[in-house]
This record gives sequence, C-alpha cells and structure tokens, in this order.
Amino acid sequence: MFNIKYFVLFALLYPFQSPARAQPADPKASRRTTQLYQNLRKLSAQGIMFGHQDDLAYGIGWKYNPGGSDVKYTTGEYPAVFGWDLGHLELDSPLNIDSVPFAQIRKYIRDTYQIGLVNTISWHLHNPVTGESSWSKLNSFQAFLQGGEKHAQFLSWLDKLANFLNSLKSGGGKIPVILRLYHEHNGSWFWWGRDHSSPDEYKQLWRITVDYLQFKGVHHVLYAYSPDKFSSELEYLDRYPGDNYVDILGFDAYHRNAPSSNLQFIHEARQMAQTVAQLAEKKQKLAAWTETGLETIPVANWWTEVLLPIVKDIKLSYVLVWRNGRTDHFYAPYPGQQSALDFKKFYQTDSVFFEKKTTARKLYKSK
Repeated sequence: MFNIKYFVLFALLYPFQSPARAQPADPKASRRTTQLYQNLRKLSAQGIMFGHQDDLAYGIGWKYNPGGSDVKYTTGEYPAVFGWDLGHLELDSPLNIDSVPFAQIRKYIRDTYQIGLVNTISWHLHNPVTGESSWSKLNSFQAFLQGGEKHAQFLSWLDKLANFLNSLKSGGGKIPVILRLYHEHNGSWFWWGRDHSSPDEYKQLWRITVDYLQFKGVHHVLYAYSPDKFSSELEYLDRYPGDNYVDILGFDAYHRNAPSSNLQFIHEARQMAQTVAQLAEKKQKLAAWTETGLETIPVANWWTEVLLPIVKDIKLSYVLVWRNGRTDHFYAPYPGQQSALDFKKFYQTDSVFFEKKTTARKLYKSK
C-alpha cells in the first residue's frame, strides 16, 4: 500500500536531478549566449533557419538601400540568419574583403539582433607570414604559433578581432554571434588548409585563437567548425580541435554542374548532413550547413527539389547560402530570377524558418 510518509522521506534523501542542459564550450559564456545556444538546439528539432551572406548590404542592382534585401524583396521577409566576413580587419582597413564598411556590419548585427535574428561571422584573414591573401600557400606554420617569429604579429591581429567582437553591444550587453573560424580546412585553397599545415598545427591555431579571444574578454561567441565536403566521420574529425573549443559542427558544400549533378549532390549532401547531425547529437552540439548554394541558380525548382529534400528532416540549425555579389555570382534569388517562385514555396514550408518564425521563438530569452 502506498505510504506518503515514505515517499516524502525518499524525496528528501534523493531529490530528483533533471539532466544537465547543454552548455556552450566557453565555461564563462554570457547568459544571452547560453540562452541562444540552448534555444537553437530546441529550434533545430522543429525545423531549419535560412541564412544569406551579406544580405542587407547589397544585392542584384542595388547597394546599401535602407532595409534592402534580395530575400525580402522576393518573399516579403528577411532571412533568419545573416552572414558577415571580417577579412581585412587585420589590415586596419575600414572596409571588409567585399568592400562593406566594418561600421556598417556592426550596425547590421545590432539591428538584426534587436529583432531576434542570428548573425554568423567568417574571417578571410591574410597570410600572417607572407602578407598575401587567404588564398595563398604557407609552408612555415610554426612561424606564427607559440614561440614563432610572427607570433606577436598574429596576436596583434587577434587583438583587432577581439576589439571588433567586444564592440558588438546592445542594451548594455554584448551581442551573441557565431564565429566560423578557419573554414574549409580540409581543402588547400586557404593558407590554413590541408596541404599547408598538419592536423596538430591546425588544432594549435584554433586553440590559440579561442584561448586568446577569451583572455580578451570575448565570452559572447559560439564557435563553428566547418570543413568542406567530406566522405566519412573520420575525415570530418581529422582536424577537430576538441569539444571544449567548438559549439557548432558545420560543413560547407556547394552544388556545381547542375542540373546533371542534381541527384548526386542530393545524395552526397544528405549523407554529410546526417553525419554532422548525428555527431552533434552525440556531443550535445549544434549542427549547421554553414555555406552552400548553386551559383546563379539556373535550376528553377532548386529550392524545393534539391535543397529541401536534403535538409527537411535532419536536425540542422541553419543553412546559409552565399552572397549576391553580381549578376554572374549570386546564390539567393531576386524578383524575376527564374527560381524566385520556387523560393517562395521553399519559404512557405512549415519547417523552414525565415524572419517571423524565428523572432516568434525569442532565441535570446530563457524558456
């Protein structure tokens, strides 16, 4: 027979312990950043956010229009995720690698955060040894690591990165952002890539960067790890710096040679997405498709017949397509572009989140 006295005694001696909630890798992560991380994990079980690089800065036929956005011009709403790049920040340039003023990027990040949307940042930094662009070779990686002759200069670049990140403020606090460091490292087109560094050197680079940013008071960042196309979990983790240094498991994969390659791309990208999502679940991290797209989108139904079948039932936090730089280099449709109608169908999909579905979920609030 049930005895309430014994139940109360048991409850006092053995109080119920709820499972620990997933936390960002940074043990000092700000409250807003922790809330964003946890809410993005919940959201990924419901659907996927759509993102676009440089969405507010320029598009096809316009530049710096107040409120401008090719995504909004096409669907009536902004994307949920905005991508920005900090290349040339290390050179003290007022403009980034795509000629967007850093002051303007700061404003865009503040404006989108204030309505509850998400910002992700990449960094195409110059070669710290040769002074050449990101797309250069580097055969002396140790030169800027601990003890190297270029180490002090490299730290000065990290100072500039930390200063910019710490300048992202709203309402008396720092704005949480996703920082996607040293991406596509399993390729060799960047100086931090596979043929220019060993796995251990790459891991050192990542850890030095994160440790130094945290030393400089940067505790409002979620760190995204994003190799290019890969074929196995082993390859994916080859240069993984460790769970204490990563919050988001991402991957970059572009669609090329369409439409003949449509089925192959769907198959390969879906395998990669599943691998990343499974790893993220195992590690209690976020998963994302951090960079993708089909240049000039020549396939009219690409959004619903190629992209959607890849992402529709996999727990990815977001998918981000690249920028609309010019008429021969764009990845989101604009009014009248041949895939615009299909993009509207993609936008109307229940499990795809643009501005309104995202802001309704109050990502920066406790739930």
